[in-house]
Amino acid sequence: MKGKFYPPSFPAGLKEEKIVLAHGAGGMKMHRLIKNIFLKYFGNKVLERLEDAAVLSLNGKNLCFTTDSYVVKPLFFSGGDIGKLAISGTVNDLAVLGAEPKYISLAFVLREGVKLATLEKICASVARTAKRAGVEIVTGDTKVIEAGEEEIYINTSGIGIRRQVRLGVEFVRAGDRIVINGGLGEHEAAIALARGDYRLRARLKSDCAPLNRLIAAVLDCGGIKLMRDPTRGGLATTLNEFADRSGLGFVIEEESLPVPEGVRGVADLLGLDPLYMANEGKVVVVCARETVEKILKAMRRYPEGRKARVIGEVVKEPAGVWLRTRLGSLRRLLMLEGEQLPRIC
Repeated sequence: MKGKFYPPSFPAGLKEEKIVLAHGAGGMKMHRLIKNIFLKYFGNKVLERLEDAAVLSLNGKNLCFTTDSYVVKPLFFSGGDIGKLAISGTVNDLAVLGAEPKYISLAFVLREGVKLATLEKICASVARTAKRAGVEIVTGDTKVIEAGEEEIYINTSGIGIRRQVRLGVEFVRAGDRIVINGGLGEHEAAIALARGDYRLRARLKSDCAPLNRLIAAVLDCGGIKLMRDPTRGGLATTLNEFADRSGLGFVIEEESLPVPEGVRGVADLLGLDPLYMANEGKVVVVCARETVEKILKAMRRYPEGRKARVIGEVVKEPAGVWLRTRLGSLRRLLMLEGEQLPRIC
């Protein structure tokens, strides 16, 4: 390892007695909630892997099964809406586990007073995104709750058929490369702008998109060890999940990180860190060094992967997640503890 590094320091967990917004932000608080409450009562071998989707064997076939809820505010934003977000998120959670997404359930919770035109616009977006991803909506549910601000919440579950792949932290080795398919933080920055609370203007839009076709092309290249879509908590939190489970070090290069100017401007003004900002159309791939150029070439054939690049490597030590700065020193990146913006997905 070249450069300096600082000893790791994990912040102690504060005493928590009530749910706060940060428990849903994808960071340390959410992980403590999962470990201390959900796994305490529901833990089993499948759930304890804490993957984006469960890998299940049924009648000789490997299936992936996932579920997610969407509470984004506002419902419409540059580059997408809650309907596009829900289908894309579910498709991507299946795809990163090596599955071909097939069927999706769609459940709405509607506030009394929601305009039918608003609901129809969202349903049209759901249909377009599902068609693009090649999935079918096969079941659903609708509930209506008391009147208030015009809000719609969506829950989706998805099933996909898993390819014959070997994906997981147990396959990651020192020397593997870390790849991402494009710019960081675009979704969270777009949501910040759409809320209109900060009088900000920038030419950017959410990266929200289904990635299953891009991911299938990447898997055809071989050498893929691990994939994840870095949504809540961003790239730094996703890599911390990899590091915690593998015991290895994940070093990313500051000079290689793709942070669009618009995102950087929003982040600077609001005090956000792009490494922790949410993405909804990105995939982080850990792959063998020998196949990385082939993977980059495959990604760049798709609109969502034209800016694909190598951003770092896996090392034996130091363990954890590290940012190699432009000066050559290493800065420890911990998992997001609190939250940046609430209700971003």
